[in-house]
Amino acid sequence: MDMEALLDVMGCRTRREIINLLREEPRFVSQISKELQIGQKAIIEHLRAMEEVGILDSFFKKIERGRPRKYYNISNDIHLSIIINRNTFKIDLIEENEELLTSEWSKLIKIEARIKRGDEKAIKELKDRIKVYESLKRKAEKILEKNPP
Repeated sequence: MDMEALLDVMGCRTRREIINLLREEPRFVSQISKELQIGQKAIIEHLRAMEEVGILDSFFKKIERGRPRKYYNISNDIHLSIIINRNTFKIDLIEENEELLTSEWSKLIKIEARIKRGDEKAIKELKDRIKVYESLKRKAEKILEKNPP
């Protein structure tokens, strides 16, 4: 992922608001437009820019009547670290790796223990993690679709 392009795209408040909406669930253009009270044409341009950089992906979903709707979703977990102080100006785009998976498993075990102790915040945390896992599953399925055996 190109860090300069990512910073450029995410410099726009509207795009950050769109990302915030998509954290909850995939949405289609008119939903985003209505919730943010911004015209559909502008929303489409923002979505296109974020999709080009790799922040979002899209998929079509059939509806009862009419054409399938195009939904947008956050495509990747992106970890961007920015440090600004008198001695340092540093921007890092942190890539995922195998250590992250090991760390994630460890976190799940800890969350499970907290849930067993009755910690309600742990339940919400687990639900948030499930959303991330579902996103990863969708990405893996797309890879299989593009590269059939």
